Amino acid sequence: MPRAEVGTPKYLANKMKSKGLQRLRWYCQVCEKQCRDENGFKCHAQSEAHLRQMLVVGENAGRHIADFSSQFQHDFVQLLSRRYNTKRVRINQVYQEFIQDKNHLHMNATRWVTLTEFAKHLGRSGIARVDETEKGWIIAWIDSIPKALAKQEASIKKDRATRDDAQRERTLIESEQIERAKLEKEASDEGSASPMQRRFSLKYHCMSHMTRKEPKMYSYLDNDND
Repeated sequence: MPRAEVGTPKYLANKMKSKGLQRLRWYCQVCEKQCRDENGFKCHAQSEAHLRQMLVVGENAGRHIADFSSQFQHDFVQLLSRRYNTKRVRINQVYQEFIQDKNHLHMNATRWVTLTEFAKHLGRSGIARVDETEKGWIIAWIDSIPKALAKQEASIKKDRATRDDAQRERTLIESEQIERAKLEKEASDEGSASPMQRRFSLKYHCMSHMTRKEPKMYSYLDNDND
């Protein structure tokens, strides 16, 4: 069937349809192409461009699936945290908002086949609290930022305490070294005195004792003579 010419009503109608949200099952994540219906998706799957791209992906399918899964989880959790923070919400509600973006990464390209499997994965990974209720799976994002900040603060305090202990130990060692050096210097000064200096010091000491004035003694005989 020939394509509608640019500017014709048919062309404008097709453009309007392409702007809206299409069926997720008719989207090819590998080629990033949205097909309008099942017939269009089958035609695309048989096209040369799609088959060539599939050969490239097939060479390392595990890595591509892991990349798609990581990107899908990142975008989904980012929406969950910004839109609902830590409030409890049905995961299907978050998913419906998530797929409103035409350029979102589709879950059929990830390792998770269903939304339930993805919800369980978030619970096991500690990213969200997950509960199964009558209304479906309820999730709540776990804000790990306060925990990270508390851990970082504890690490800083520990490092500061370690540095303070090390500083006190260095100060004590320096004080001991200064005192030891002082004592060694005094001992060295005493030992380095010359023999003449020592004799002079001894002579001066003896003379100081000899020239000391003795107190005068009085006897009772002196009193009688007077």
